[in-house]
Amino acid sequence: MSAKQRSFWGWGYEEDAIDETRRKNLRAMIQMQLGKVELHESAPPSLAEIELPASRTQIPGKLADIVSTDTRERAAHSYGKSFRDVVRALSRQYPNPPDAVALPRSEEELVAVLDWCDSAGHAAIPFGGGSSVTGGVEPPPRGERAVVTIDLRNLGQLLEVDPLSRAARIQAGAYGPALEEQLAAHDFTLRHFPQSFEFSTLGGWIATRAGGHFATNQTHIEDFLESVRVVTPRGTLETRRLPGSGAGPSPDRLFAGSEGALGIITEAWMRVQRPPTFRASCSVKFEHFNEAANAVRELGQSGLYPSNCRLLNPEEALVSGVGFDKKSVLLVAFESADHPPREAMRRALDICTVHGGKYSEGSDKVREGGTGERGGAAGAWRRTFLEGPYLRDALTRMGLIIETFETAITWDRFEEFHEGVQDAVRSAIHEVSGAGIVSCRFTHVYPDGVAPYYTVLAAGKESGRLQQWDEIKAAASEAIIRLGGTITHHHAVGRDHRPWYDRQRPDLFAAALRGAKRELDPKGTLSPGILIDM
Repeated sequence: MSAKQRSFWGWGYEEDAIDETRRKNLRAMIQMQLGKVELHESAPPSLAEIELPASRTQIPGKLADIVSTDTRERAAHSYGKSFRDVVRALSRQYPNPPDAVALPRSEEELVAVLDWCDSAGHAAIPFGGGSSVTGGVEPPPRGERAVVTIDLRNLGQLLEVDPLSRAARIQAGAYGPALEEQLAAHDFTLRHFPQSFEFSTLGGWIATRAGGHFATNQTHIEDFLESVRVVTPRGTLETRRLPGSGAGPSPDRLFAGSEGALGIITEAWMRVQRPPTFRASCSVKFEHFNEAANAVRELGQSGLYPSNCRLLNPEEALVSGVGFDKKSVLLVAFESADHPPREAMRRALDICTVHGGKYSEGSDKVREGGTGERGGAAGAWRRTFLEGPYLRDALTRMGLIIETFETAITWDRFEEFHEGVQDAVRSAIHEVSGAGIVSCRFTHVYPDGVAPYYTVLAAGKESGRLQQWDEIKAAASEAIIRLGGTITHHHAVGRDHRPWYDRQRPDLFAAALRGAKRELDPKGTLSPGILIDM
């Protein structure tokens, strides 16, 4: 059986794209949601249709085996996987690809590539799985400087396991499924499952401070980070393995979220755990979204730490196929490798009931083995969640605007914040599109606040969809910053969020970050324009 081929322009594997039968159902759903909007079908691009500007670099002979100017490689590394990226790819617009793609097979080869880029004056872009939705792996605006993308996919091995401390040393290029497969041989799991899990890497998760599987408690990848090894133009550094430390600012945290601008993560010691044995899950319906939000707040402050605490508003529940009655749906789940979570689930459902939640008796049954999310609302949501990027590509091909944005806010400001963001986005949709919806779900929950995740679905113009989305995105971002939220909770900054990130961070911190950039990367070789300017 031949291996599946990754799409160079869109999400995932080419043969897993949404088929015509499903596309017909999607068209019917769109007409139900948006009315009689005009759809403009686009065929996916073929590699033969892509014309790339000539490479501007000469590859040294000693690097010829690991640096490529192949058209597919350059095209596949031109964009991430956002709506803007897919629209440009569908338009066959590849004006600014990397001039070459390096595929080092060892840290020594990676150092050699980075040394070449630094000495030749080339820009170097670290690349994990390329799943960025914020322009994080896109080359900077085209100028005289050549760009080399450094893809770490050949550095994907589990190197060492410490079973006593429950930690593992893993190369940064390990993709999610291969990482979990290697850990499973030692009866361990990292249990970090972002939506991009299949097509993203450990190094990418760390570099972007990715949010993962757990809705509470251990929500971000840095919660599992024990130490990190990083290659910079000034040399290689490795932080000390420790369960915790009060010795000054954390060097691990400097590189977690650095998005490749300070160095290239090559490996990390990660805290791992035994796979869960016991699971319990339940879906709870609420008449009013704010009542459901209050239940989520109390759950977040209860100390129960559910593994899943996803609240879907009625529009999100409808699109996800878990609710067709205009009610909000809360998906609650617990898991443990040690004990059945019966009491935790009972208490969680008591909290939901006090706030008006309704659930089916017996739906909270504890299960041993399996995922605990194969059937019911939780299973339907999980399937839609994993298939979401493929659905996004299909809807984009139909000429629609379909994209997300996410943030976080403290509980005391949530209600005003949520209404303000929705009003701003709906107004922008009405102005630039005329027809569209904005839905919301909670992805991660904290005692002091929540991370709302919004999806925009709107009618698009046959030309000008990028401008339409840019206006909607700007309205959303302005509202988020004005109302006190963060420009991103787990999607990173990239190029798309820079204008608002620059306003969110304190000026003195920006100066300190600029100083770190000058010290680690004095020529500005790594990811120019990402996070900070020299």
